[in-house]
This record gives sequence, structure tokens and C-alpha cells, in this order.
Amino acid sequence: MSAMTRRLVIGTAAVSMALSLAACGSDGAKSASDNKTVGLLLPERTSSTRYEAFDKPMIEASITGLCTRCTVDYANADGDEAAQKQQFDALVDRGVKVIVLDPVNAAVTAPWVDRAAKKGTKVIAYDRLAAGKVAAYISFDNKRTGELQGQALLDALGPKAAGADIVMINGSESDPNAADFKAGAHHALDGKVKRIAYEQSGEWKPEVAAQKMNEAIGQLGKNGFQAVYSANDGMAASIIDSLKKAGRTDVPVGGQDASMDAIRRILTGEQTYTIYKPYRPEADAAANIAVYLIKGLDVTSVATTMTDSHGDQIPSMLLSPIVVTKAKVADTVIAGGLYKASDVCSGQYAKACKDAGIQG
Repeated sequence: MSAMTRRLVIGTAAVSMALSLAACGSDGAKSASDNKTVGLLLPERTSSTRYEAFDKPMIEASITGLCTRCTVDYANADGDEAAQKQQFDALVDRGVKVIVLDPVNAAVTAPWVDRAAKKGTKVIAYDRLAAGKVAAYISFDNKRTGELQGQALLDALGPKAAGADIVMINGSESDPNAADFKAGAHHALDGKVKRIAYEQSGEWKPEVAAQKMNEAIGQLGKNGFQAVYSANDGMAASIIDSLKKAGRTDVPVGGQDASMDAIRRILTGEQTYTIYKPYRPEADAAANIAVYLIKGLDVTSVATTMTDSHGDQIPSMLLSPIVVTKAKVADTVIAGGLYKASDVCSGQYAKACKDAGIQG
């Protein structure tokens, strides 16, 4: 087991154990309410496959494992903020006392969250910091994620970085995480590359990212840039397709989310890197905080930091992201249990796995 893998395993275990020891011991205690339903609202299904594949089942399993009388009421907004508001309001009106919310548009949630608080419903901002008086915030260090993305692009360019023109396709401007990713990436890239020659939001939509990439190619010329920053893997896939159609297969392109298709593209050399944010510790932290709140317990005892939100200090847990390149696939997403080697390396990907030292 490598040092990186040991840190990943130990860190995951520490988060789960620290919270679980306190949460599970009081399952039979009298709750602040007879309603032991936890609402779970996730933002979309298409641009990132993580929510349905990982977050939902992991959070559900962790909550019901910690609290045998708890149930989870789940809905996915499919990228529609109006639909998510309806889902949120319905949970509050049904008397749900805790809602885990990953907002489609974090900027608009303050009236929902504040109304819920007045009715005694506590909101956990999950992955994205929702506006309003949320009870807790669970996510990764998003500025650090952007810094890692930018540094990975510099590493891929090597000595060519100083003269490189970069295309940046950022996430949605309605997502505060996207602003942090962008700021972190700029912190890593600015002054280290020649210039950011083109920068636009891809809105977390692969089709929009493709349009922006095509626009960049039209403005700069197909050979007028040396690397592309993509805020996530879903957009990276469409960006890579646009580059192929333009005859460019030599351009470093990165993303984040460690989706299965991105890992395979990294192994075949089409994508340069992704960012692995281990879903299990994030999901476990959200589940444990939810159970704390269901039981009427103080979450500040298990928070690892505080996050400022418009002057309010929110108990938070911010986890550490990890860069995944071809050389690190085995030690990260496979050793960490996100994917089995046999699944990643099936069919046409068997040779790429073998070349990377991964046995399917």
C-alpha cells in the first residue's frame, strides 16, 4: 500500500469513526421530533454521474445504518432550480426536520432555507454552500481543488508552460464551488503561463462546453492554444471531442469528479488528469451530521472547521481532494475502492490498463 493510499484510507476511516462513535450510541434516545425522515435533494444527473451512482446510495446507506428508525426521502432536480424549490418546499411542508441539500443554484436558496429554519427544519449544505442559515456544510476544499487542477495542467505542459496560451471552460456561475475552482486554478496558472487566451463558463453542460470550445478554436485557430482547463469531467469529454474534430489530439485537458469514463480516457491518453474527491467520507459526514441533527445534538462538537457565509459561521467539514493522472489511477480510485480494476479494464481498455500496470 502506497503512502497516498494509506493517507486516503486513514483519512476516510477517521472521518467515519469520529462521527459514528457519537451518533450511533444514541439511536434509542428520544429525538427532538417523531419525524425521523431525512430529506436528500441532489442537483442533476447528466453533467456529472456521481450523484446517482455514488452520493445517493452512500448517503442513504449511511443514514439508515446509523439510525435504524430513520428513512430518506430523495429527489433529484435534473438541473432545474424551480423543480428543486418545489421538492424542498414539499419536504418542509411534510414536516421533515433535516434536509441534505446540494443546490442547483446556491445563490437563490436563502428564502427557502430561512423559511425552513423558522419551521424547525435544519438544512445541511452538501457539496455546495447553499445561501441562508444552514445548520452545517459538508464539502471538499474547493479552492484547493482548483489549485490542483491548475498545477496538474502546468505539470502536463512542463517547460512549455511559460509560453502557453490556455483555454479555460469554467463551471456554472450560479455555483459557488465553480467560483472557488476558478479562483484556485487562476492562482496556480496566472504568471506561470503566457496568458489565459479564452475563458468562458460551460455551465456544467457538456453541450455548452463543446460550443465554447468550438468558439475558442474559431477565435484562436486550432493551433492557437496549448492546453485546456475544464472544470469537470462531463465537460472535458465534449471538449476532447471538439478538439478531435479540429484535428488536435496533443492538447492536455483536465477535469474533476473521477468519473469512470474520465479514468478510461486518462488511461488511453485522451484526458490528462481528473480530481478524485472520495465520495464515501463526504457522504458519511453528511449522513452523520444529519443523524446528529435528527437527535437534537450539537454538530459543532464534530465539525472540523467553520465556514463564513455572509457573516454567519457555519460548522463545516472540508475534505481533501486528490489529483489522478495515468500513473496514479491504481493508487487512488482503484486502491480507494471507487472502482474495481476489472470494471475499469474491461473490453477495449484492457491494453491501456496493462500498459499502466493495472491488472483487470
